[in-house]
Amino acid sequence: MDLTQVSTGIKKAKLKRRVGRGIGSGQGKTAGLGMKGQYSSAGARLPGGLFEGGQMPLYRRFPKRGFSNAAFQKEYAIVNVGDLEVLPPGTLVDAAALKKQRLVVGTYDGVRVLGDGDLTKTLTVKADHFSKSAREKIEKAGGTCELIPPPKKPVRNKMKPRPPKPAKK
Repeated sequence: MDLTQVSTGIKKAKLKRRVGRGIGSGQGKTAGLGMKGQYSSAGARLPGGLFEGGQMPLYRRFPKRGFSNAAFQKEYAIVNVGDLEVLPPGTLVDAAALKKQRLVVGTYDGVRVLGDGDLTKTLTVKADHFSKSAREKIEKAGGTCELIPPPKKPVRNKMKPRPPKPAKK
């Protein structure tokens, strides 16, 4: 016996249950939906997971106060100065270079460089934020810190002229 014969005769995927295919199938006639009632017909709206049988649901009983800024907050990748030691000297360190070296894994809105660790190589680092100690360590090693500017806020004209009122007849 070898590895080609190990899985012979074993079904990998369970077949879908085929309902409404005659009495002999075991799921014929009513197809498992019962005799009568609201949920026996096709297209019936089944209650969702939050339905409590007509009782006032929990999410409506609780008061809603405050505001969450979670929809607008940005997620930054944290990179320490000591992590940049693996890069060759003289390279431009930006988000793409950090992802290539697997120092940043995942998707982020920007990069923050913090000052934990030591740096001995000359690097040009482009990031959205530098801590004070990180900036000092990079510049002490002979490198430069380039700050990526944030996107410009849209200019809104708050002194728009009002549309003229329609003349009265």
